[in-house]
Amino acid sequence: MAGPLSHVRVLDLSRVLAAPWAGQNLADLGAEVIKVERPRVGDDSRAFGPPWLKDGQGRDTKDSAYFTSANRGKKSITVNLAKPEGQALVRALAAKSDVLLENYKYGDLKRYGLSYDDLKKDNPGLIYCSVTGFGHTGPYRERPGYDFMIQGMGGMMSVTGLPDGQPGGGPQRAGVPVADIITGMYASIAICAALAHRAVTGKGQHLDLALLDSQIALLAYQNTNYFSTGKAPGRIGNLHPNIVPYQPFKTKDGEVIIACGNDNLFGKFCEAAGAPELARDARFATNGKRVENRAEITKIVQDIFSKKTTAEWLELLEAAGVPNGPIYDIAEVFAEPQVKARGVKIELEHPSAGKVPLVASPMRFSGTPLEYRQAPPVLGQHTDEVLKGLLGKSDAEIRDLRAAGIL
Repeated sequence: MAGPLSHVRVLDLSRVLAAPWAGQNLADLGAEVIKVERPRVGDDSRAFGPPWLKDGQGRDTKDSAYFTSANRGKKSITVNLAKPEGQALVRALAAKSDVLLENYKYGDLKRYGLSYDDLKKDNPGLIYCSVTGFGHTGPYRERPGYDFMIQGMGGMMSVTGLPDGQPGGGPQRAGVPVADIITGMYASIAICAALAHRAVTGKGQHLDLALLDSQIALLAYQNTNYFSTGKAPGRIGNLHPNIVPYQPFKTKDGEVIIACGNDNLFGKFCEAAGAPELARDARFATNGKRVENRAEITKIVQDIFSKKTTAEWLELLEAAGVPNGPIYDIAEVFAEPQVKARGVKIELEHPSAGKVPLVASPMRFSGTPLEYRQAPPVLGQHTDEVLKGLLGKSDAEIRDLRAAGIL
């Protein structure tokens, strides 16, 4: 059965991660996504290696593992946007598309006649999604924005890591580019909402997504904690600012995370741990009191955990219905039975690397299940197919365009 967006065509002019992540989401949902790349070079992230994809003989291909993470299901064409003929090709493709994704610096595409105002003349239903560091308004709109700097500027690093003064203390970036990824996710939601609006009104629109806005939104309750107290939250390592106990504890041979998200779960933990009196202690009976007395309860619980092994605690807490889990590396993640049962790891046939392992979309549909149709494309893999099929170009015309450096 076709995916929920199988009726949608997306022209993806973006590169690296934030906007390509949105394009991959749309491809997973069934959309035809045509990725426009620079001739001979392609998306910058194709060169973000090592590691590289390997061919059947174990040799490096030209594509990085990084690129592979965000471009599943897309068709790749190469077009030189610096040339008027290349700009004309993109305009013609935009006229036949439902969505355009781009993450050029503010004003760059206007120089090529490819801004929203330019393209909506021929396609008033076009949904044009721009992803930039700082958005299309405000004093910073012309500044470039990258995930690391946005994590710092957007407050993420101020609440990530150990406190200053502790060994290893100081601001830390997240282990993955969360500003890029969350912006791609917000862009995906915005595009789907704009498609729904167009289905009713027939009108397209310009979507303006900014990494900085998205990173700030991702701070969630840390923002409202600040609004409520007037005090900027700091770094507290693996602790939770609003819930106790909600953290890892050292066992005899490792660590276990527990997440007592309410007083009932704390009571269950106390029973399982053989310390039911803790749940009746006025200092710890409610979450608010446990937050106030965090140091005391944390020391008590840590002493309890140190008496058993990780395996013993996992079995005990699972039986008691207390949310818990180990701390896995990524190899251990993919060996986990639950991960295998959910089919999180998939394989797709790649033109130069054979079967390529990838991670399935976490979106699951009962009526329109997702199908993974193709691996991330090699550079320009679909140029002829798209120009012939959508624009009616002949073999001779395509040869001429290629000879002129347009493709």
